[in-house]
Amino acid sequence: MSNLRELITELCPDGVEYKSLGDIVSIERGKRLVREQLSEEGKYPVYQNSMTPLGYHTEYNYDAGTTFIIGAGAAGEIGYSKVKFWAADDCYPLVCSENISSRYIYHALLREQPRIKSRVRKASIPRLSRNSIEQLKIPVPPIEVQCEIVQILDNFTELTAELTAELTARKKQYEYYRDTLLTFGVHREGTFETKWRTLGEVCGLQAGKAIPAIEISPVQTKEYSVPCYGGNGLRGYVKTANQQGDKPLVGRQGALCGNVCYATGSYYATEHAVVVSDKGFFNSRFLYHALVHANLNQYKTAGAQPGLSVAKLEKVKIPVPEKEIQDRIAKVLDNFDAICSDLNIGLPAEIEARKKQYEYYRDMLLTFAAADDIILTDRQTDRQTDRQTDRQTDRQTDRQ
Repeated sequence: MSNLRELITELCPDGVEYKSLGDIVSIERGKRLVREQLSEEGKYPVYQNSMTPLGYHTEYNYDAGTTFIIGAGAAGEIGYSKVKFWAADDCYPLVCSENISSRYIYHALLREQPRIKSRVRKASIPRLSRNSIEQLKIPVPPIEVQCEIVQILDNFTELTAELTAELTARKKQYEYYRDTLLTFGVHREGTFETKWRTLGEVCGLQAGKAIPAIEISPVQTKEYSVPCYGGNGLRGYVKTANQQGDKPLVGRQGALCGNVCYATGSYYATEHAVVVSDKGFFNSRFLYHALVHANLNQYKTAGAQPGLSVAKLEKVKIPVPEKEIQDRIAKVLDNFDAICSDLNIGLPAEIEARKKQYEYYRDMLLTFAAADDIILTDRQTDRQTDRQTDRQTDRQTDRQ
């Protein structure tokens, strides 16, 4: 990072000019494709209304290394393609001149994403107009400074990408072991018998109680200290509990009905969550993993508002092996679950820390004194240089 300091001192000691996005890049609009033009054999991803490719096409209309903004659907999302791609009509590719780094624009726009999303027109399909982003101002240092900033920030994003790939692999590993350990009936050395019972036989199932939304706090406080679980997991916090003990909860309403979470201690379960109480047959963590494995969403009723009734859940069959086997399986799967899901340990914690680190450095490195700010220019330049020097020292210390 010392090289960045030297470049700033040499090339822009008095600050940099802030320019409108429309003045430094050409904000273009992609070209529409109909569904029949998408092909599984296509080589090039098609970006339309989200960061997930709509499909693939046999041709491309933009080169690799292009930054783009989604204009509808997931409007305001910022993308950067490392491969050639097809931009559809709800995608705004940004074509840069030789003095502007597309990757620098990408990082700068990520910093401005809250402002960009505030300009999205709310409707049944959210939309972001080209005019609304043309006047967005960002700092434009010399190209040498842009490239140095990109190199620093890309180090953080590459590490986050590697950790995310590792987390994905661990999740697949967890699913493999879960499905293998919870598939009873045939052993590689022969057959063995494990009892299968309906949930109604071995567990008590009861929906929670409704609570007005006004009585649920989005954050935990001294007054609102009790976790409140709805159909999709933790919903917020309330004053008093209506449940006690470590138990699985099953969502019973909405598109995600059948999802399973695990509650501990004292908590509140709403009418959209079914509390599963063991009748003495299970290790509660084994029961949780068995319910996840059962894919309860497959038993939902069809309709505008999918649902999962207690009566239907009671008929679902799950394995009931010996307690010793349950304990061993639960221990193995809990280890994987912690690595994949616990935000306080393992890969999720590391990914979250790296994302915050990236955001910190991005915001600091993209904060420049404005070239026309005569009074504050020197002070801001000195402060920025000092900060960058401190960060370089910290990074070198971390490596050692």
